[in-house]
Amino acid sequence: MKSITSREIKIGLAVLVALVALVFGINYLKGVNIFKAANYYYASYTNVSGLAQSAPVTLNGFKVGLVRDIAYEYDNPGHVKVELSLDRKLAIPEGTEAVIVSDMLGTATVELRMGESATMLPVGSLIKGVEGSGLMDMVGSELMPTIMTIAPHIDSLVVALTAVAGDPALISAIHRLDAVMANLETATTQLNRAMQPLPAITANANTTLANVSEITADLSQVSKALAAVSDDLKNMPLDSTMRNINQITANLDRASAQLNSANSSLGLLLNDPGLYNNVNNAAAHIDSILIDLKKQPKRYIPSIKVF
Repeated sequence: MKSITSREIKIGLAVLVALVALVFGINYLKGVNIFKAANYYYASYTNVSGLAQSAPVTLNGFKVGLVRDIAYEYDNPGHVKVELSLDRKLAIPEGTEAVIVSDMLGTATVELRMGESATMLPVGSLIKGVEGSGLMDMVGSELMPTIMTIAPHIDSLVVALTAVAGDPALISAIHRLDAVMANLETATTQLNRAMQPLPAITANANTTLANVSEITADLSQVSKALAAVSDDLKNMPLDSTMRNINQITANLDRASAQLNSANSSLGLLLNDPGLYNNVNNAAAHIDSILIDLKKQPKRYIPSIKVF
């Protein structure tokens, strides 16, 4: 009997634990944290399209709660009551609005727009519900009229584009563009070929620059040598040297004057034709005497008797 009772207790405890885990799991999947304390408020709407349980409640883009429950108000036909589970630390001032906001996919969330009153609403109070316009509603109300205005012109635009696309001039221009692109590709290839010798030219330019550097260094040395020569020239006795040169030039002038003068011996020797003729005749007589001496040496040298 004891064993049967203990078995039933174990089964009962297991079922209880399973039920608790099931409740916790369902609430967790709904986004409800049963271990976190929350305050409950209510909002009434005439249309909650896209809003579902566990939908987030946001304040300035930050999640501060979720939609706990959605129920139809039978005592207030045409209205739906939404229960909001909010963070217990959040105080709701009077004048706060709970706005339903829909995204592009139609999923709705509740956005709190806090009032400016210093008086806070008690927990369980009714917050003013506002049905905000979703993105699709804005598209239908604002964009669709513009689209309907543009739609009649689309047909004519398509016809014009078709006419332009079928214009032979456009086709010819496209063909010319193809030719231009082909020429551009050919020019690019030729340019690449022309650029191939550029590394060698660059190397030669580097060599030339190196030679220029060497020449510049040599010119620097030559400049230094010229500077040294200039210093030596500065230190030379140029005044005395010039005086000597001037004296030598004066002596040469006097000698030249004496040579040209008829009063000097050298002048007479150089300028008197008679003296030249006499010297020339004397040379001729000496020449004839030498010739006769060779022919008749006994005439000029007496014979010597040997005893």
